Amino acid sequence: MKKNIFWYLNVFCFLPSFCIAQLFPTKNYPQHYFQWPVDATPGLVANFGELRPNHYHMGLDCRTEGKVNLKVFAAADGYIAKIHVDPTGFGRAIYINHPNGLTTLYAHLNVFYPALETYLIEQQYHNQQWKIDQELPANLFKIKKGELIALSGNTGGSQGPHLHFEIRDTKSEKVLNPLLFGFPIEDNIAPDIIRLAVYDRSISTYEQTPKIYPLKKVNGKFQPAGGIIKVNSDKISFAITAYDRYSGSTNQNGIYKAELFKDGKEIAGFEMDSISYDDTRYLNAHIDFKTKINGGPFLQHLSKLPGYVNGIYKTAPKENGMIPLDDNDNHDIKIIVEDAQENSAVLQFDIQKTETTPVKNSSAEKLFEPNTINIFENESLSFYLPENAIYDAFHFKYSEKNSSNGQKVFQLQNLYTPAQCYFPIKIKGNFNISDTGKIVMKQNTYNKERFQKASFEKGWYKAYFRDFGTYQLLLDISPPVVTPLFGFRDGMNISGMNKIVFSAIDNCKPIGSFNGYIDDQWILFTNDKELSFIYNIDKYCSPGEHILKIIVKDLVGNTTTKQYHFTR
Repeated sequence: MKKNIFWYLNVFCFLPSFCIAQLFPTKNYPQHYFQWPVDATPGLVANFGELRPNHYHMGLDCRTEGKVNLKVFAAADGYIAKIHVDPTGFGRAIYINHPNGLTTLYAHLNVFYPALETYLIEQQYHNQQWKIDQELPANLFKIKKGELIALSGNTGGSQGPHLHFEIRDTKSEKVLNPLLFGFPIEDNIAPDIIRLAVYDRSISTYEQTPKIYPLKKVNGKFQPAGGIIKVNSDKISFAITAYDRYSGSTNQNGIYKAELFKDGKEIAGFEMDSISYDDTRYLNAHIDFKTKINGGPFLQHLSKLPGYVNGIYKTAPKENGMIPLDDNDNHDIKIIVEDAQENSAVLQFDIQKTETTPVKNSSAEKLFEPNTINIFENESLSFYLPENAIYDAFHFKYSEKNSSNGQKVFQLQNLYTPAQCYFPIKIKGNFNISDTGKIVMKQNTYNKERFQKASFEKGWYKAYFRDFGTYQLLLDISPPVVTPLFGFRDGMNISGMNKIVFSAIDNCKPIGSFNGYIDDQWILFTNDKELSFIYNIDKYCSPGEHILKIIVKDLVGNTTTKQYHFTR
């Protein structure tokens, strides 16, 4: 029976497509649906997926010419779904839901447009709280594409004026790469691949130092300066340092995608797109954390660590992302690095296994492994790591020493081993007091101190952290120190002032709460970047004589109250 020619054509087209199926299908995001969100020449300070301490950069940092108060526009029709104010992070931010199932976020804003700013202040006074994270009904603030929604700023965790802009899937809240949506950012420059790192994956990545190879570019391709790479392990993996650049910019931005091939077959890779904020801390598994913490460069693993359960990686069927070397032949390795505009760079070299050296580990220390619950306890300290807490195995290191306050200092693991989630730590206390509500647990990691109020459980004090380091219990009976700034004092006339400013400092930072009242009416003190507390004089400070009361509490409730008489 004669078959229709279209049957043959379909089979012919289908089979090659099946054989060369890629790990990362082409995206089908709407092009030019969103307009550029700020009134400035389109340009980037940072792109999506850039590597930051403990997180991926989850949007575009749009240039605002080094200025604040540039107009910020709605990128498309929709409604304001949420407003957010915080001393760190996004600072002042607006979320807009759009009818195509996407959400845009605009952060580090200086001021919202008048109607929304008025609504924000009303809600802050209603809640008697400056910080806010409030969802809004769909019919309250409808917005058209190109409509003014705010003025740009430098609030929150921003280190210079810019607009942080994100596109999210509204339902899943995963953040999408905005450069896949057709924004007018010219880019015809391929990424640069700077260095290659090789790992022996028969042992933990935290218990080795990778072999690092500088690269050179020959005939349009990158290759190791020494030529063929020889290893003495039958199971290896790779990491790279790579950057992307845009036309007309010298910034070293993050790469979009990297794919690993062995002898022409794709093994594994990663792609910077569709990342949840719940997963952004997995950056610490994506990079060689130990190398970075010890002052080295960012090295991005091309295959995931065993404890990286979600996120940006994909592996080919029947592969685990690592390179097996079962013989002593030369094998061709190719790494392709792309940006979001499909400019690509290629690193290619041969690798050969020489003699395999058996790994000997005589360590008596307890082995902690990913994807399982790990427990440590003795008569002084107890803690456990949930099954998703660590990314690779390591031999747990522990020590303790006495301190001047009579409470032991405990060293848990080391600084170059990251953790994904919070874990509980319990320490046996030795306090000659009956009031256990004044105990804090102090953590020191990378010379940064963090404090948490410790809860009391049958002689043990418990708090939650998500970094290894040193831990110690402290008795905190010192109230915060509150100081008026810029000349404000008791009994003064403030007619020439437009704001009242205080500093509040505690020995176990951060401040628990700061509240101000004029004639018993709560007033709005801002605290951007956790610096000074600022009251911009408003309708609740009318002309005449007033009493200002400031009440500040620390983490365990130690309180400082100050009162000032003034005239306006």
